[in-house]
Amino acid sequence: MESKQKRSGFAERMSESQHKRNRVIKAKEISAALPETLADQAPRGPLQVKNQVIGILRQTPTGAAVIPDPSFRSTDYGAIEIDKNHLNGAPFNMVVVCEVLNPNDNKGDLRGTITEVLGDYGNNDVRMMTVLRQFGLSQTFPDKVLKEVEPLPVNPDPELIIKEIAGGRRDKRDLLTITIDGEDAKDLDDAISIEKLRNGNFKLYVHIADVSNYVREGTMLDAEAFSRATSVYLVDRVIPMLPPKLSNGLCSLNPNVDRLAMTAEMLVDREGGIYGGEVYESVIRSDRRMSYKECYRILTDPQPEDEKEYGEIVPMLIKMKELAEILKSMRERRGAIGFEMPETKVILNDDGTVKDIMAYPINFTNGIIESFMICANEFIAKKFFDLKYPFVYRVHEDPDPIKIARFSNIARYFGASGRLFGRIKPLDVQRFMDTIGDKTALPALNELLLRSMAKARYCSDNLGHFGLASKYYCHFTSPIRRYPDLYIHRIIKSYLHGENSRSHFAGLVDNAAEHSSDMERNAVDAERASDDIKICEYMADKIGEHYDGVISSIIDAGVFVRLENTVEGFVPFRTLRDHYFFDDRTYRAIGAHGGKILSIGMPVTIVVEKVDTEENKIDFSFEYGFEEERTDRGGARPPVKKGRKGKTPRGNKHSSVSRPGRKSNPSASLGKAGRSRSFGGRRGKR
Repeated sequence: MESKQKRSGFAERMSESQHKRNRVIKAKEISAALPETLADQAPRGPLQVKNQVIGILRQTPTGAAVIPDPSFRSTDYGAIEIDKNHLNGAPFNMVVVCEVLNPNDNKGDLRGTITEVLGDYGNNDVRMMTVLRQFGLSQTFPDKVLKEVEPLPVNPDPELIIKEIAGGRRDKRDLLTITIDGEDAKDLDDAISIEKLRNGNFKLYVHIADVSNYVREGTMLDAEAFSRATSVYLVDRVIPMLPPKLSNGLCSLNPNVDRLAMTAEMLVDREGGIYGGEVYESVIRSDRRMSYKECYRILTDPQPEDEKEYGEIVPMLIKMKELAEILKSMRERRGAIGFEMPETKVILNDDGTVKDIMAYPINFTNGIIESFMICANEFIAKKFFDLKYPFVYRVHEDPDPIKIARFSNIARYFGASGRLFGRIKPLDVQRFMDTIGDKTALPALNELLLRSMAKARYCSDNLGHFGLASKYYCHFTSPIRRYPDLYIHRIIKSYLHGENSRSHFAGLVDNAAEHSSDMERNAVDAERASDDIKICEYMADKIGEHYDGVISSIIDAGVFVRLENTVEGFVPFRTLRDHYFFDDRTYRAIGAHGGKILSIGMPVTIVVEKVDTEENKIDFSFEYGFEEERTDRGGARPPVKKGRKGKTPRGNKHSSVSRPGRKSNPSASLGKAGRSRSFGGRRGKR
């Protein structure tokens, strides 16, 4: 009893000072991150209007107010007061577009006028339209752009192909070539050919759609592609960078049709090193469109009929797997950080409602294509760095020494040995992570590590890619959906044609890199917002159901719990019996009286308490009796069946809406347990 009291007292004394320090640090970070006034808030996306807010129009005792949508970054500026003369006939409880009339004023004093009514908040199309408008995205293309695209054929004209080959474009249509992508993908950027040489080395061909042949500099089409800078993959629709006639048709490397391509042909030795190669314009013809699932089945569960159905593709897949494993081993030896974050797959019904949510299925065939794309990206980046050509690189800078040291101290509490400090190398991080003894905490520690690092971005200077442990890296492989890829294709073609365009591109690459980085961040935020809407919609009728999960993160106000289907919800400390203090040195929360320890990676069973579909927040509670259980992080728990009803813990009835007079913690909303933030994945942000 005495030791328990000592332990509790120590936890309380330690955590009170830590708690206070945390609040000061976070307040400074939030203050520095947010503009002082709405007028200082830059528009997001290609089409967002400055000083415009999308939200729900609510009736108030004094008139009306617009409650900004939770995806709006400046929600902290408060509700926008609407005078009755500025309602302009808009009905209450509808999603509206509001123009702020006094954007330079302080929070809480903003006034606005209604300029448009989008519709009922409960309508799926209205919810998605809110995301589109909030992030400045458009499903349609300007008429001037469509007029430029209209004369383009569905497939390249045979005479054009002959002319291109006569002009120096290489004919690679006789090579066995396949595409491998998701079953739902329509914009097929890349195709693969491979040969195993007599000496055991490989010749790898990475064929990439020659989008720059159709999207020419100075056209309206190019201006629109630059403005968008990336395709955006919302939960129920794609907002393409290019009109569908190009993205899904003429540029997409569809099977059994001629396509113009840019080919990176590389000689790869048995250790994964590139010892030769070239890049050139080509004509290809994909022999077959394959899916990850299909290739996985062929390689893991071969059937007698495979040879008849797939022919030479079967031994081709075996060679691809062999080379991909060599490349992966090579990257691991040099220190590439290979962790993956769970990616959410939302399965929709025909009417747009959610059928199910699950972790996105990924297998080693995804890794095959990833390895080949990384190989091509590194090859191209090194080549043009050596040529000293103006270029757009994909960079991931070295982590901040203070942040990485702080992470190192946390990881040591979970069994990591050694320490990360000073100017570290990727291999240092990789070896350090391998020493972590508590594997249950590893996914959460991976996320902490990722947050300790810089964000990958585009840059005209070659700064290397820390996460991939790569000295030279760019994005060459997805010009249908990423503008930097399209832009460097233009640079590459200029070099191949012997044009003296260095000075021309030197004045443009900075702007292309900076704008593309901005639009990428905007796209990620929009994708998260759309996922959050559907995740909350799915969980709304699961109130009272019990699920197994793990504690994925801890903050001053409570803990986040991630379920097996990747859905994440929040358990506020104020709903628990004990008084918990969060110690960010150990990333644990300790009960001041009972000494219960809450730790990342800890298996728990939760009850779905509340789902706020307007604020996109999910609240959980721990199953009854949780705080009385002995802390045993490694102990097995009996599995809980999905949807099991049970007794709700006392004192856990609560709302996730912030209390009057209290500022809600921006990180206490539904976490994005969705798109992978690792360096891998076909649509990852390497």
